[in-house]
Amino acid sequence: MTFARSTPRGRGTACNPDNRFAATRREAVDDGWAQDVPPLQATEVRFEHARTVITRNRSPDVGFDRSINPYRGCEHGCIYCFARPTHAYWDLSPGLDFETRLIAKTNLAERLEQELSRPGYVPRPIALGINTDAYQPLEREQRLSRQALKILLRFRHPVHIVTKSALILRDLDLLAALAEQRLVSVAVSLTTLDDELKRIMEPRAAAPKARLRVLRSLSEAGVPVSVLCAPMIPMINDHELEHLLEAAHAAGARAAGYVLLRLPHEVSPLFQSWLAEHFPDRAAHVMSLIRQSRGGADYDSRFGIRMRGEGVFAELLAQRFRLACKRLGFRPRDPAFGLDSSRFAPPGQQLSLL
Repeated sequence: MTFARSTPRGRGTACNPDNRFAATRREAVDDGWAQDVPPLQATEVRFEHARTVITRNRSPDVGFDRSINPYRGCEHGCIYCFARPTHAYWDLSPGLDFETRLIAKTNLAERLEQELSRPGYVPRPIALGINTDAYQPLEREQRLSRQALKILLRFRHPVHIVTKSALILRDLDLLAALAEQRLVSVAVSLTTLDDELKRIMEPRAAAPKARLRVLRSLSEAGVPVSVLCAPMIPMINDHELEHLLEAAHAAGARAAGYVLLRLPHEVSPLFQSWLAEHFPDRAAHVMSLIRQSRGGADYDSRFGIRMRGEGVFAELLAQRFRLACKRLGFRPRDPAFGLDSSRFAPPGQQLSLL
C-alpha cells in the first residue's frame, strides 16, 4: 500500500493493494515519520513471449467465444476496470501496478498466424482488446494491434474491437479494407460527456469529443460502429445515459449497448476508495444503489445478471435504455456483430470447392 494522500494526476488510483493471491498482506500505518511519499508514476513495460494469443471463453453475456489481448494491464487507468484483478496472476497489484506496470506480447503476430493456420481451425469473430484496450497509449510504439489487423485481413478473419482510444483512427486503412468484406465492427466505449469526470474516472483515455470523432470518422469510412455505454454508475454518470446515446447516434453509431458497473474482487475496494476521495458526499448512496442491484453484495457474477443487475434501479436503467434506443432508431446489437466468417482463407491453403 502506498502512503499517497491523493491520486496523482494522470492515474486512476494512488492505491497499490496486495493482490488476492499474495501470501502476506501489507497495511500502511501512519507513525508520524512518512512525509507524503509520492506513488510510483512512471510507466514500466516488460515483454512477454506468449505461448498462445487466442483466449477462449464460454460466457453467454459477451457475444464472442475468443479474444486477443496484445497487452496486460492498461495505461488508461479507468478506476472501474473489471480487468484489474487479472494483474494478480502476475503477482502484481490490481491498483497502481495495473496502469503503470504493463506487459506487451511481442510475438503476438507470429503466434496469431500459427493459431489461425492450424488444421481444423473454425473461424468465428475474434474480439480484439477486450480485457484491456488494444489501443492504449503503449500501442503507439509497439503497434501489436496493427500487426494483428494485418494478419486478420490477410486471413479474411472477422474481428470486433471495443476501444475508448482515438488511436484506432491510425489504422483506418486496414479497418476500411476489412469493412469492405464485412470482416470488422467497432464499438466505442462512451461513459461521459463531462471532461472533468472523464479526467478522474478514465485519466488517460481519449476525451469525450475525441471518441465521438472516432465514431464519426469510422462511420464515414464505412466501418460499422456502435456505442457501448459502459459502465453506468449510479449517481455518477447514469443521468447521462440518454445524452450519451443521442451524441453517439448523431456521430454515426447505429447500434448501442450498456453495462451496469461491475465490481469483482479487488475492484470494489479500489472503487470505494476513489468514491471517498472524489465524491465523499454521495459515496454511501452510490454503494447502496449498487448493492441493491447486486442482491445486497458489491458484485453478482452470475451469467445473465452480471452485465445488467437486478432490482428497481437496474430495471429503471434498462427501461430508460430501451426507450432511448427506440426513440433514436438504434438497432439491437448483433451477437455475431454482423460479421462474415465464411470468407476465412488461410494463405497458401486450397479453398474447398463444396
